[in-house]
Order: sequence, then C-alpha cells, then structure tokens
Amino acid sequence: MRNAVVIDRSDSVAVAIHPLSAGDVAVCALPDGSEEELPVREDIPLFHKIARADIAAGARVVKYGEYIGTATAGIPRGAHVHTHNCASTDAQRDALRADGPAHPGTVTADAAPRPGAPGDPAAPSGAAPRTFMGYRRPDGRVGIRNHVLVLPTSICASDTAERIARAVDGCVSFHNQNGCSQVNADQQLTIDTMAGLAANPNICSVLAVSLGCEGCQNDLVVDAIRARTGKPVRSLVIQQVGGSIRAVERGTRAALELAADAARERRVPCPVSELVLGTNCGGSDSSSGLGANPLIGEVSDWLVAQGGTSVLCETPEIFGGEHVLARRAATPEVARQVVGIVEDYERYVQMFGAEMREGNPSPGNMAGGLTTLEEKSLGCIHKGGHSPVMAVYPYAAQLKPHEGLVIMDTPGNDPSSVMGIVAGGCQLVVFSTGLGTPTGNPVAPVLRLTANRRTAETMADNTDFDASASIYGPESMAELRDRLIDAIIAVCEGRPTCAEALGYTECALPHLCNYM
Repeated sequence: MRNAVVIDRSDSVAVAIHPLSAGDVAVCALPDGSEEELPVREDIPLFHKIARADIAAGARVVKYGEYIGTATAGIPRGAHVHTHNCASTDAQRDALRADGPAHPGTVTADAAPRPGAPGDPAAPSGAAPRTFMGYRRPDGRVGIRNHVLVLPTSICASDTAERIARAVDGCVSFHNQNGCSQVNADQQLTIDTMAGLAANPNICSVLAVSLGCEGCQNDLVVDAIRARTGKPVRSLVIQQVGGSIRAVERGTRAALELAADAARERRVPCPVSELVLGTNCGGSDSSSGLGANPLIGEVSDWLVAQGGTSVLCETPEIFGGEHVLARRAATPEVARQVVGIVEDYERYVQMFGAEMREGNPSPGNMAGGLTTLEEKSLGCIHKGGHSPVMAVYPYAAQLKPHEGLVIMDTPGNDPSSVMGIVAGGCQLVVFSTGLGTPTGNPVAPVLRLTANRRTAETMADNTDFDASASIYGPESMAELRDRLIDAIIAVCEGRPTCAEALGYTECALPHLCNYM
C-alpha cells in the first residue's frame, strides 16, 4: 500500500499520508505514477516529512521542487524531517530571491506550482460554459445572496446594528471594532472596507448605523458607498434619534422596508464568468498543500478559462513562494508588485521588532507537519492553480470581473483576510483547512473543504466538502474538480454552507496603527 507521496522528483523529502513507525517501509508514490521504497528510521506522524536521502547539515531541504528550509543538523535517509532539524534562514532566502526569475513577467510552464496529488492533473476544461441562478444588480454585477446589510460605522454602533439585523429576516450585520480613534490612513482603510462590503453584489441595500460622534461619520461612509454603487442606502444616527432603544425601533422599521423591497428581487440565469471567487486557507496542515489547495487550483483554472476572476490573498502566506508567482506574472510590473507586497509586509512586521517566521507557521500548523513558513506558503499558493497572475490589488480594493487570476494584499489572519476579499467584491469564498475551522462571513458564503480524512470526520459540522480523495483516491483530480464545481454552483444558487447554517460570521478589520 502506498503510504507516502513524493510531490516533485527533485524533492529531498516524502510526505507520509499514513502514520509510520520505525522499521516500516514507506512506499512512496512518485509524480509519474511509479513507486519508490524508503526504510523508516523513526516514527513519522501523519502528513510529516521523511528524508529520501541523507541530507547534510546546512544543505537545502526541498519540497514542491522548491527550497523550504535548511538542515540544522545531518538528517539520515528515512528520518523524520521537522522543526528539530530543519529551519528557514535569511541567507538561504536572500539567495533564493537573488536566483529569482531572469525575466520577470514571463509565464513559463515550469513556474507553475506542481499539484500535490499523485499522477498528472487533468487540464481544466473551458469548453462547457456553466450558468447559475443569481441576482442581477442595477450596476450589472451578479449576487448569489440577497442580503440587506445593517452596517455599523463604528464599534459604538455595532450592538445596535446587530439588534436591528437580528429582528428582521434577510438582514446581516457584523461587529465593527474600528471606526473611531484612528489615524487618517487607518480610518480611510476602514471606510473603504465598509464601502466595499456595502457594494458587494450579495448586498441588495444598506442601512448605515452610526453613534454620531465617531471618526467614521455616517455621511463619510455613505458617500464612500455611493461612490462605489447606486444601490439604496439609508442612514441612522443613534445620538440624533434619542438613544439605543429608539434607534433599534427606527432601524427595525427601516430594515423591514428594505427587506420587503429585497424580497421582490428574483434570480435570473447568469454565466459563471460573472463570479469573483475568493480563495483562502486556515488551520492548515500538510494535507492542504498536498490535496485541498491543488484541488482549489484546478477550480481556479477552470473559472479563469470560463472568463471569471479568482483571487489569491494572505500575503504572509505568499512569503517564500513569491518568486514562483512572480514568474507567472502577466507583466514585469505585476511581477514587481507580487514581490513588493511581501517585502513591504516583512518590513512592517520588523518595525515592531518581530519577524515573519515568529508567528507563522502556527503551533497547529507545525503539529500538522508544516515546518517552515516557506513550506506553508508553497502549499498555499497552489490555490491559484497554473494561471497567469494578472494584477495585484490593495486590501478591500474593488476587484474587476472577467480578469483571471489576481492577488489581493491581505493579512494572513483568516477573518481579516476573508473580509478584505469580500469587500473587494468576492461573492463566494472557497476555504481549505487541514485541522478544521468554523470561519464564516456575514456578506459572502464560505465553502470549506479539507483533504484530511480525520478532519472530514471530526469536523463534519464545519466541513462542506471532503477532498481527501485528492490524496487517497479513488476519484481523480478531474472528477473531484467537477464535483467541487457542482457544489460551488449549488451554493451560488442558494444552498447554505455549513457556516451559514450555523450562523457563523467571524470577521475582523485590520489596523495599520494602534488607536489614537
């Protein structure tokens, strides 16, 4: 029985897809479908790495055909490769950057991330256009939900907005921890994010609720919304109506009227090219880069072939893989932007005396077999498939439909990252996990999948799609891709995701600076 996988022929490690004990023989599936046997020297936990050959101290450790770290001690063949004998170093990473693409902006076949599942992936098919039933908005964009957004413009309006939204079917809201005591750049980012959420095509209309004395004044937020969209927007200022109880009463009446108008909207046939699909990953282990993320990449390539937009995000989890994405950039300028957002993020973290690798991978990531941030990132960027990178967007910036694969500069924190791409216009987020996570969003459904069979069972309440066949079979990657596309279409047409059914809407807005 095959109990391990070699992702790329040049890899110095294999990945255990079953727990292995000292004295076992690892039967490794190779990319061409053949096998190699490897004697196991010590216990290897599920999804952890095994040395394929002796690795000298100071030598590069290679996975996905790319550098993931440096051996901090000699590692004999068949030994466990993890944090006790492998780490990333600035010197190796600087050398990797220096060895980057000779011609940035040129898309080459060998620059694409290699799929993690054994065997060759099937090419995405663009020959059969798909449609779904969605809500065509006056600005021409298409929504897959028909919400009324009760938008708190600051933390002081959040509880009132939540009470209004809970009182009226069809309304959504969230807890906005920002909106006051912010430096100008930070406040503008918050306003831009709120405007983007309101403009998302899943939102039919908006009730903006403010306290009245906060930095994000109601008229500033409403003006920003109207600059992005012409949908109906109403305002409510708590201090002007006489306090929270009166505000809830008036807000509920206004929300009822907006919800009644929204209920008259009807779904119409729409091509999948209208989708702006967000991709994200969290609670990752090695199964994410091995199976779940390559599967999302297959769907991403399919959507791009159909004329849609697919969005990569989580800049800290591009760290160590930026050279791969830069080689796939459509232009030299886009290549520079890909590298630039990673370098800028690194400098920002260093302003506080920290380093990118200190909090990433997380303890859970490491328990799941991820040793370095480079290894985690090389698995994360599989979500972008093999398509050219067409553009790089700032956080919450308006994304364009029909643009292909793009990147948004977001934090690695899942609720904040998802919030950014939804504010950019993603109607749906496909979210991979190894260990399991309940992450949702109030505006866009979050469809979660895992390639970890154990997680698919233990976190079944939170998992929409079991992708473990991407590692274990018997379904092919092409069959899984088509089944995941069907699941995405069903969600687009109204089927609730697990997060929606549970009412989970975790979200967060980023801070550029501490409160004033």
